[in-house]
Amino acid sequence: MTIAPAPQPRDLDAEQMRDIERFEIAIGQYLSGEIGEDVFRVMRLNNGIYGQRQGGTNQMVRIKLPAGTITPEQMELMGELATEFSRGWGHITTRQNIQFHYVQLARVPDLLRRLAAVGLTSREACGDTVRNVMACHLAGACPYEKLDVTPWAEAVYRHFVRNPLGQRLPRKFKVNFSGCSTDCGQAMFNDVGVVGATRQREDGSTEVGFRVYIAGGLGATPHPALALEDFTTREELLPTVEAVLRVFEQTGNRDNKLRARLKWVVDQLGIDEVRRRVIKIRHTLPASSSWPGGIPPEVIAAGDAPAGKAEGIVATEVGQGVSVMLRSSDPFARWEQASVIRGAGKGTVSAVAYAALGDITASQFQSLADIQRELGADVRLSNRQNVVFRGLQEEQLRTLFDRLEAIGMARPGAELARDVVACPGADTCNIAVTQSRGLAKAIGERLEEEGLAEVGGVRINISGCTNSCGQHHASDIGLFGAERRAHGRSLPGYQLLLGGYVGDEQIHFGQKALRLPARTAPEGVARVVRRFAEERNAAEPFAEWMKRVGGPDKIADGLRDLDVIPTPEEDEAYFTDYDETGPFVAEVAESECAT
Repeated sequence: MTIAPAPQPRDLDAEQMRDIERFEIAIGQYLSGEIGEDVFRVMRLNNGIYGQRQGGTNQMVRIKLPAGTITPEQMELMGELATEFSRGWGHITTRQNIQFHYVQLARVPDLLRRLAAVGLTSREACGDTVRNVMACHLAGACPYEKLDVTPWAEAVYRHFVRNPLGQRLPRKFKVNFSGCSTDCGQAMFNDVGVVGATRQREDGSTEVGFRVYIAGGLGATPHPALALEDFTTREELLPTVEAVLRVFEQTGNRDNKLRARLKWVVDQLGIDEVRRRVIKIRHTLPASSSWPGGIPPEVIAAGDAPAGKAEGIVATEVGQGVSVMLRSSDPFARWEQASVIRGAGKGTVSAVAYAALGDITASQFQSLADIQRELGADVRLSNRQNVVFRGLQEEQLRTLFDRLEAIGMARPGAELARDVVACPGADTCNIAVTQSRGLAKAIGERLEEEGLAEVGGVRINISGCTNSCGQHHASDIGLFGAERRAHGRSLPGYQLLLGGYVGDEQIHFGQKALRLPARTAPEGVARVVRRFAEERNAAEPFAEWMKRVGGPDKIADGLRDLDVIPTPEEDEAYFTDYDETGPFVAEVAESECAT
């Protein structure tokens, strides 16, 4: 059967300008009282604008960067927006977005037009929509990939942004790509996780395609993504994603937001029934007026050939659990050992610029744009909130290091303990319980003091509540904020989890160890990292070490003295959160949408 080629991409530029004009009108109507909060909230979230706990007209603007890609012009604009609309810096999220806080509502349309001028949008970065489409930060540069998933992520983004199918879903819908089973993109906890794969044809040749996983998610009740089918062809990838979205739109729970994600549809109907419905809908999609089948134009234009492996070069290991060892006292050599990835074809290398807590100042944005232009580099944002320079020649590494050193981003951080990931927490988020950013900073400082910041093979992630925006479930050491009570007072606390892992097309969620007051959590983390560094076998992954020494309960035994809470008279600091000056109060507003 011959099927007509897929339609050409829509004119997103024209749609975007009309969208901004409609939203600007709605802002005026909302501020004048013509439309109510409930109606405006949906419009605001669908435009990527999220309310802050400070209330009033303070807003967070979340900018979508499909596959984490960013050009020098876009990077430069981020610096301008940080200065003109926010507080002088922006934040890289765990989903490859950039967020700005304290943007005044009336000024949002001006910011959105500035984004449109460089090909960016915040549309559907929040709300019950198809969120930013993610991809491995090494896609197109990884020596292990089966194909370059970058144009596939772009194609999925372009197909679904402003698509009527995704404007009022039961809940948010997340799509993620990895080019191989190492899964640096973390496909295994998304609504749709796509992993590059191959299979043998009957004639003995190799076909490149995908394995599609569905219904994964973190949050308060994490679910692993489950395989949809053994192999999905390149021609059927986009129809498969649309079919999953259609099943979700039809069957998701619209009455209970807490049980509305696709993972709960599987919980209700069973994975076999969900698979059956997805395949059935995919089979009928060629009759759709917007059928997305065939190889997408974005893929045809850019190509998706894998980077390949360079001859004579040992490829750098990638993925969670990589044991980085710093064997030199020379700053450049130490950065190179931790931050440079080698092995891709065409002799190019990649290097990570470390952004502490995912924060980048306006001047750093400008400098990063200058560096990108100078080196002719391709740049991606990573899900560990760092900036990755790709397509480099070996002789450019020293220049990159020198430029990063000048702006404070050349510290060896990739896959080292100091690379702590945290959500924004109670600094700005409506539903956060604790100051996760403050704790992340305190943990980093404690690790530096103890000489543990450069221990490799251990990831630390923090969320300010159970929702796992900081992805605490999927890290070696995870913490999420919770209110504690002692001596008749509330105090900030954290649940410590150990042994989370995502990779090899599987995911293991961290297991609960014990609860700690926020004030002693840095010491608790330092003790775990110290013990891991002292006791592990050569290159032993954290989860294997944890199992060998008796599991999270045994490790927790060495931390229980930290869960002794003094009275306020003995130590008032226990009852004050990081970056706060007054007594801790667990102020949580209504959830608009977690990331």
